[in-house]
Order: sequence, then C-alpha cells, then structure tokens
Amino acid sequence: MKNQDQQMQDLLHKARKNIRKILLLVILVVVAATSIKQVGPEEEGVVLQLGKFNRVLDPGLNFILPAGIEKMYKIPVQRQLKQEFGFRTVEAGTRTQYTKAGYGDESLMLTGDLNIADVEWVVQYRIVDSYQYLFRVRDAEDALHDMSEAAMRKIVGDRTVNEVLTVGRQEVATTVEVLLQQMCDDYENGIRIDQVVLQDVNPPESVKASFNAVNEAQQERETLINRAESEYNRVIPRARGEAEETIQRAEGFALNRVNRGTGEADRFTAFYNEYIKAPEVTRKRIYLETLERIMANTGTKIIMDEDGANILPLLNLQQQTNLQQQTEQ
Repeated sequence: MKNQDQQMQDLLHKARKNIRKILLLVILVVVAATSIKQVGPEEEGVVLQLGKFNRVLDPGLNFILPAGIEKMYKIPVQRQLKQEFGFRTVEAGTRTQYTKAGYGDESLMLTGDLNIADVEWVVQYRIVDSYQYLFRVRDAEDALHDMSEAAMRKIVGDRTVNEVLTVGRQEVATTVEVLLQQMCDDYENGIRIDQVVLQDVNPPESVKASFNAVNEAQQERETLINRAESEYNRVIPRARGEAEETIQRAEGFALNRVNRGTGEADRFTAFYNEYIKAPEVTRKRIYLETLERIMANTGTKIIMDEDGANILPLLNLQQQTNLQQQTEQ
C-alpha cells in the first residue's frame, strides 16, 4: 500500500510539473504573439499604450508590451492608395474587371446648366502622417471618401455638361485635386492627394442616345465650320495677293508714264530753250537728227533733186549704215 501511495504521489508531482511547463509554454506563446510585431517595408507601426499614443515603430521586427498593455496599428505610409467612385475593381490584372452595380448614387451629379452627368473618378493618395491619420479624424478613409464626393459635386456643379464631358475634363480633375488637398489640410487627416483621375464621364443611360446624337451634330457643325474657314484661308489671301499685285502693277505703270511724260516735257523744254537761242541751227539739227532716225529704218534709198526730175544713182547707204553699226559695236 505504501508503495502504491508513493507511486501516486510521484505521478501527481510529475503531472503538476508538466502542467506548470505547459502553462509556462502557453504564457510564453501568448507573450511572444502579443509582444513581437513585424512591420513591413512600406509600413510604420503606431503603438498605443493603454489606449494612448506612445511611439512610432520603423519597419522590421519590433517588441511591444504584451497582454494588451500596448497595441500596434500598421499604417502603409510608403504605399499609394486609391478610392474609386461610381465603380469598383472586381479583379485587377492584365484585363481588369469593373462593376458599376450599386454605385450610381456616387457618380450621378447635377451640372451647372441643370443637366445630369455620370462621373466616375479615382482618387490616388498617400498617408504622410500616421498620428494625424489615426487620431485627428475619426475613420479617415470614410471621411476622405465623403470629402472627395463633396469636392467633385461642387466643381461639376460650377460647369456645363459639355465642359465636363469634353474639353473641361482635365481642368475639372485638377481643380478637384487642389480643393481636396485643401480640405485634407484643414481637417489635418495626414493624407496627401497624389492625383485625381476622371475615369469615365457620360450622360445617364436613359438619355445617352439623344445626347450622343446632339454631340455628333455639334461635331459635324464644327467640321463644316473648320472646312469653311480652311477654304476662306485658302481663297481670301490669294485674292488679296492678286489684288495687291494688280494695284502695284498699276502704280508702277502710272509712275512709268508720269516719269516718261515728265522726261519728254523736260526734253521738249530743253529743245525749246536751245531753239530760242539759235532757231536756225536748232531747226537744222533737229531736221538732220530726224532724217538720221528715218533713214536708218528705210530699206531702199533714192536721192533726187527738188523737182524730182533728176534721179541720182542708187547709193548703198544701208550697207554703210550696217557696217558703221558693227564698227561701233
């Protein structure tokens, strides 16, 4: 009996030791699980001690107080995040799949000319201050979503539907980006807006066909206007050039006639002045110069007396004139 009692006591002692080891192992596992934290390369850890902000941990293996004394939140400060409006990404990859079901309330909005536009956009952002992101604004993600929607509705509401759908899309996105960043700074939510992208802008499905027909008519109108302006730019400058050329030719002709007339008048005046000085000599000189010009242009030359009775022998004056011209040359 004593041996049996001793064996039972030994077994109970061993069992107690095993239970202590198991409890110690469980405690060590719990402590390790709650105190050893891994922070990723794109993250930083924000540690709360008894619910109050204590410190920020860098990427790598870190230790915190166990058993809920300290709690850590991982914030992806080096990663670009995004929020989608009017649609959601179902599957990302080479051929990304989207869905719009159930998100029409986000994208349907009123424009400045009282039309409705279906605006889908993406906000890309980064968390730059973990403390502000966690403690300045309650649920910063939802707050950013509401601010983005409010900013887009404000900017779209200040513009016409044609501006939002066509030429003003980039300007709308840029203005929303600036306004949204101002709102984030005012709320101190620790978020920096990288980019706002208008994914797709369309009229509502119920009026899309009619709206497309109007757009096609406007585009055709613009095409005809551009074609008419092109034809105008081709014809009008040419006509103006031809008119300017005709005017310059007429002015040149007029100037030539005036100059020639002035020269002939001056020449006549010079002759007249010489004639006044010596009328007989001037008359004879003019007569001889006139004969010289006339004789040079006549072919056969016959010399006779004043009565026309006696014809002098034919003189080969033309050959002499040609010979004299060749000699002068």
